Amino acid sequence: MKRVLPFSFYFAYFAAAAFLQPYIIVYFDTLGFNGAQVGLLAGMVPLVIMVGATLWTGLADAKLRHKQIMSLTILVSVLAVAITPFIKTFALLIPIVFIYALFAAPITPFADSATLSMLGDKKDMYGRVRLGGTIGWGLFAPLAAVIIDSYGVRWAFWGNAAIMVFTLIICQSFTFGQPGEREPIRANIRKMLNDRRWGLFLCLMFLGGVAFTVMNGFLFPYLIDLGMNGITRGIAITIATISEIPVLFFSNYLIDRFKALGLLFIGMLITGLRMILYALLNFQAGILIFQLLNGLTSPLVLVAAVSYANEIAPEGMKATAQGLVGATMFGFGAAAGGAAGGLLREGVGSQAMFLLLGIVVLLGVGVIYLLERNHNIRQLQGIT
Repeated sequence: MKRVLPFSFYFAYFAAAAFLQPYIIVYFDTLGFNGAQVGLLAGMVPLVIMVGATLWTGLADAKLRHKQIMSLTILVSVLAVAITPFIKTFALLIPIVFIYALFAAPITPFADSATLSMLGDKKDMYGRVRLGGTIGWGLFAPLAAVIIDSYGVRWAFWGNAAIMVFTLIICQSFTFGQPGEREPIRANIRKMLNDRRWGLFLCLMFLGGVAFTVMNGFLFPYLIDLGMNGITRGIAITIATISEIPVLFFSNYLIDRFKALGLLFIGMLITGLRMILYALLNFQAGILIFQLLNGLTSPLVLVAAVSYANEIAPEGMKATAQGLVGATMFGFGAAAGGAAGGLLREGVGSQAMFLLLGIVVLLGVGVIYLLERNHNIRQLQGIT
């Protein structure tokens, strides 16, 4: 049950995401919103996530009410999604999108924290458990497409809400570890802020948020620019999804071999390289081949990041640590990635955008690696 429960949760959570995520902008378009309105609604989400992820996880760690607060956030986010199709005006959608983003933000960090707690001394098996999400997305994305094509884009929201009810049921059996002896929350927050490892780690997560937002948000428009039809774009998604399976399944061996931080650097280096390859070899067959690298980018980085955050978090701050990672990647990093990608795509085109941001990612990873290495050397020498 220690693996079945979180595996089932990730399966349902990403099955629900397969209904909603690809169709949010499509729904806004059907309402006739202009570019500025769509940009505001989409752009506010990562900024709210940045606040919500740390707010709820920090509160849970402080009050030791992880399951109750997680249940509340799922319930409110489900209600917000379910009523969205009944709202047709831009002014009323703003608070609904805000509420949804605020309450949905900590769901994954809570699940990650509970999963690591339930795995106990088998935390290196997190990747295999997280594989449930890949399977859930892969199986339900085609089903979602059929339902939405047949009955309308409103079912993107209702399909998501219906499946998320199962995540609410599943998380009632989650455990978040024993409270035990721990320092006050404020003391632990100060300890995290003063820990150089956290500063460098979050800088790396920020780069990851920028890179993954650009690849996830701007790859399809780039493929359309290259003349890739819908069937071929679907094949590109399938290849990317399949590439995640072996990486997640064997992630425990990878963490054992390279350690979580080492694996994080490897994943980020491949991410920067992948973006540059998109720019330099911009033909359809090349793009499809590079989709095989997907498993070695975002899934690898996320597994390593969750493991490393749990490793260096103070006792009693495990959920807060996961929330901080989520806020940095999917909040601050995503907002910066969306803004940078949009400006560069409009200014220099998609090809140059991928090239420039790929170079930025590689340079950033290199600088962070050198700083981390220098810090470790100074520690070995007893220099503070």
